[in-house]
Amino acid sequence: MSERVILLLIGAPGGELRTAAAMARDHGAEVAMADDPVGGLNWLRDHAVGLVMIDVMANVAAFMDGLRAERIRVPVVACGIDAPADRAVAAIRAGATDYVPLPPDRALIAAALACAAVRPAPVLVGADEGLTRALRFGLAMAASRVPVLIVGEPGTGKETAARAIHAASGRAGGFLAVECCGVGAEIVDSELFGHEAGAFAGAAARRAGKVEQAAGGTLFLRDIDCLSAGAQARLVAMLRDAGDVRLIAATAADLPARVAAGTFRADLLARLATAELRLPPLRERIADLPVLAGHLAERLARQHDRPGRTFADAALALLARHGWPGNIRELEDVVHRALVLAQGPEITPDDIVLADGSRIAPAAPVANGEAAVGLLVGRTVEEVERALILRTLERCRGNRTSASGILGISVRTMRNKLKAFVEAGIAVVPAA
Repeated sequence: MSERVILLLIGAPGGELRTAAAMARDHGAEVAMADDPVGGLNWLRDHAVGLVMIDVMANVAAFMDGLRAERIRVPVVACGIDAPADRAVAAIRAGATDYVPLPPDRALIAAALACAAVRPAPVLVGADEGLTRALRFGLAMAASRVPVLIVGEPGTGKETAARAIHAASGRAGGFLAVECCGVGAEIVDSELFGHEAGAFAGAAARRAGKVEQAAGGTLFLRDIDCLSAGAQARLVAMLRDAGDVRLIAATAADLPARVAAGTFRADLLARLATAELRLPPLRERIADLPVLAGHLAERLARQHDRPGRTFADAALALLARHGWPGNIRELEDVVHRALVLAQGPEITPDDIVLADGSRIAPAAPVANGEAAVGLLVGRTVEEVERALILRTLERCRGNRTSASGILGISVRTMRNKLKAFVEAGIAVVPAA
């Protein structure tokens, strides 16, 4: 199945864009229309969309200012037929992600919109037993409204798994995602449950939250362990009311340990744990590397209009010896760089580098238990903790999110620890 994406088109009545919208609906696209930026903002306050296309002759700058003021995050593409170059430049400077000069052929416009309105069903590639068992269980639960908890290190594909469950659920509504970590509690609360006019600077009108907008669809919460106590309580109440919202949550943290520490609600975990999927880290499914790397290379080459390339055996061997602290997300970045660097039909070991251009080094061997414990004798707990954090951060090339996920602590805790190290004069790997 494919995932439906709602398009919001903003353009004056009678224009080419509006005519194309009607034709796109005839082709099966789900399209909403607004006459002007004000109408577009009004619509976005109560609905979630995957993409906004706005006539470049409209006041794009005012529309983008409104989005920022009301904390509405959505990709915006300006478009027009034979539009002046200065209007296109102004739209990009205002914050539009792109400008698309629409062709004068209305059928082509409609076909482009219809194509953009369908997102291919997400796929997790590999034959690892732990991965296939988790996905099989998740897809078996897809048609129900039972909450699903997806557990795994950063970069293991938790959101991809969530989208696959939604795509297989047959639910008519959309897939809405909310980031719970790295943003203020007030912003997360507003994203989830909405707000009234005047709730904060820029809140010009009432806005529906994702819980309301996800009715009939799926609400996906990234890093649910970061939710504030108040938001956790409201989420429990939402689940108790059994509304028409399917909740899928993801975490890299040990939630039972968070419950024991008093930072996560036991009743919320109990509801989430009805169906729990554990995605294995990439280092535990090395046998999947050849097919996974090949899949990523094919997709990225097609996406970025680059020639397709296969992996030399020596390159695959090098990939297999790496520790992959960033998991599939890190592998995708490595494959992307390799496609750019490769000169011949094959990707060689020389093409496989990290973000700073350095060569990938094999994972360090793990010491046996007794030897490892012996190295700790005579050191304080504080010293051991500091060494573990700094070493993990070094392995993750400064990526705070990946390191905190591996260590089972929140990003906020990680940042506080690192701040204390810096204040004590201890060198810390710069942020990635």
